[in-house]
Amino acid sequence: MIFKDISILAGGGDEEYKVKENAAIRISGKNIANIWDSFDDADPADTEGEEIRCGKGLLVMSAFFNAHGHSPMTLMRGYGENMTLQHWLFDRIFPFEDKLTCEAVYWGTTLAMAESLRSGIVSTSDMYYFLDDMIGAAADSGAKMNVSRALVNPAGQPFEELVSVREMKDSMKYHGAYDGRILIDASLHAEYTSNEDTAIHLAALTKELGIRMHVHASETASEHRECKERHGGRTPVRYMADCGIFDVPAIAAHCVHIEGEDYDILKEKGVTVAVNTMSNLKLASGVCDVKALLDKGIRVALGTDSVASNNSLSMLEEMKVMSLLAKTWRNDPTIISPSEAIMMATRNGALAQGRDDSGLVREGMRADLVFLRTDTPNMHPVHDILTNIVLSAGNADIAITMADGKILFDNGEFTTIDIEKAAFEAGKAVADIKSRL
Repeated sequence: MIFKDISILAGGGDEEYKVKENAAIRISGKNIANIWDSFDDADPADTEGEEIRCGKGLLVMSAFFNAHGHSPMTLMRGYGENMTLQHWLFDRIFPFEDKLTCEAVYWGTTLAMAESLRSGIVSTSDMYYFLDDMIGAAADSGAKMNVSRALVNPAGQPFEELVSVREMKDSMKYHGAYDGRILIDASLHAEYTSNEDTAIHLAALTKELGIRMHVHASETASEHRECKERHGGRTPVRYMADCGIFDVPAIAAHCVHIEGEDYDILKEKGVTVAVNTMSNLKLASGVCDVKALLDKGIRVALGTDSVASNNSLSMLEEMKVMSLLAKTWRNDPTIISPSEAIMMATRNGALAQGRDDSGLVREGMRADLVFLRTDTPNMHPVHDILTNIVLSAGNADIAITMADGKILFDNGEFTTIDIEKAAFEAGKAVADIKSRL
């Protein structure tokens, strides 16, 4: 497939972003095969027999990589409102989740995949359970997913007796499945929902399996403070590092209340921090100091968290609010450039997931792409297209979402998901669960 007369946001990573106008891009199989300054530059041998689409009024850029989510929680959108995190979890979310079924999780995840694709997100680092059903939904949608079985063990059960450990080990059969679209990660839900023995044993198992780690860390002030009280002054980051949790490539979600040496630990261990601005604002958990992370050279990616605490899956929204909040938090309008925000939503998220061949528009990279409308009123005039992407664009401007060279969302239509059926089945599952609460 070839798109001609299109704008291309190339660069990123170790290069500055630059826009190629009236260019052309060819997708072959799962990859970006060619990028030409003009369709006229193409070798006729490369275009023969290809489907050619006009890209006028579109800008193609990397698709988005969601570094922290809980996809089945679409079923709980709007269910626990105006509550603190602890009350939200223990009074609303955990009781609801206790009634989940395989079918409910499948349809809840399908709904999340549809919303994600509509928002330009092709891959999510997901922490939950019912992994067979989550993976089935993600695979059926054509999207990518890093899936982890969250380990929770506040009672201190022996590690090998945990059902969650058995499920985690069993899920390894999916690692690299569906042409690499599905990857398995390990997950310690959090310090406060487990114990030290669990963390140490999980760290060792993760290293043995050669997979990545996904954790919550310092999301709230009370979580951070109580961890220090429980562990001789050690913060969640220090505690997890001591347990070996960060001895493998890891994503630490939130990091709102980290302090002091936490920054040095995250940098030394190569941990990616997944900033979840909208969720943190809704639950009044606080503000992650993104500038401090960048100043320390820590990789920052963006996460939506679940729609139960957001209440949407929009990376464009996350980029905008994160950028503006960081400026206000530091009282400095010059920080967090549009290129930094785009990197967080694209390449940094891909790297955090171990998808090194994604997140950039370059020849040879995976064709994980978003085609953004630039001919809408909110995208004019164009003094700087990067600024428009971060501060002006909305989900309605996303025309096409492509993963591994396959179009999954095309101008309002899903090519792999029956959205009416997904919405109906998810609604039926919610009604069933609420009737049993």
